[in-house]
Amino acid sequence: MALTSTDETDLLLPLIAGVGDAAQFREFLERLRRRSDAEYVSIVMKLGDGVHAQITDFHAGRDLRSEARELDPFEMHALERLHYDQLRPGRVYSVGEFVDHDPVFRAERMAKMSRLGIADERVVRLPGVLGTDAWLILARAKPCEAADSALLSALAPYVGAALRSYVTLEDHRIRASVSTQGMARSATAWMVFDRDARLYGIDLRLEAWMRANLGYAPRVGDRLRDIGVHAERELAAAAVEFTSDAPPPPRAVMLHEAPRLEALLTTTSDMPRPSMLALCRLPNARTPESVERLAQLFDLPPREAELAIALNEGHSIAEAADRMGLTLETARNYSKRLYAKLGVRGQAELVRLVSDSVAVMG
Repeated sequence: MALTSTDETDLLLPLIAGVGDAAQFREFLERLRRRSDAEYVSIVMKLGDGVHAQITDFHAGRDLRSEARELDPFEMHALERLHYDQLRPGRVYSVGEFVDHDPVFRAERMAKMSRLGIADERVVRLPGVLGTDAWLILARAKPCEAADSALLSALAPYVGAALRSYVTLEDHRIRASVSTQGMARSATAWMVFDRDARLYGIDLRLEAWMRANLGYAPRVGDRLRDIGVHAERELAAAAVEFTSDAPPPPRAVMLHEAPRLEALLTTTSDMPRPSMLALCRLPNARTPESVERLAQLFDLPPREAELAIALNEGHSIAEAADRMGLTLETARNYSKRLYAKLGVRGQAELVRLVSDSVAVMG
């Protein structure tokens, strides 16, 4: 069965939109449910095998999984038991085709489906979803018709293609989220420039810092301003170099002296056009959580960990003592115990050890 022009508008457009939509295929599935007069339509995705498999279920209509669990612990779509992963991709099956070999289970399942008001089901395994098994499932209160199977068969390649895009997009989302958190914890922010040193994109935290400290918010499409003639010229020359066919090794530049803003310039990767990446370190104020994490990591008393954090922030022992309400002699005794416990030979090694520790990440 070929999809009609109406089907393309009513079904395929919502399917494509569902790839990036927060509702995640809900509109497509609801329209398919109404089109087929079904009680339940779902896309089921399975990552991994066995009891630890991760199941994702997008559905429209009644929530038959929850209803089935309310009857008893029976899982409506027991994927392993029903061997859904052994189905030939693209072919539409009735459930009876792969439970006929087990009359007891078939009778049990039919009885449970009957109690749920379901008379018939169709399932098609979706082709090539990037290492993830996926199925499009339809359940009706009355027997399915040939048109239902034909519709699922016609939709399968499109749903498979949409899910490939969805899986890829989810992977990018996860990577982007983790990268963002990691950069925030390490007080690293970024800007991306085109060949003309115009902003292609900027980290929101860096934008906020520049607004607060430089008095303006850089705009995408503009060059940085108020950073001084020398910095502007150096940035413009670097943008040409780092977007060339043979970019130089990464190098550091001073974008602003007071307040201080440095940048490590390098070329980007996986961008739609050649670009220059500028990585900047933002002030990373230590928190009580930093002290607690350092104490846990190195088995230190809280006050010794607090002194280590203060020294790492650039305070002298006398300044740290005053800040912590300690006598200078007590602070010196704490520092000596720190050197011994951490196996360092003095304040410089202590600061390096703390700076390299994950305890002071955000």
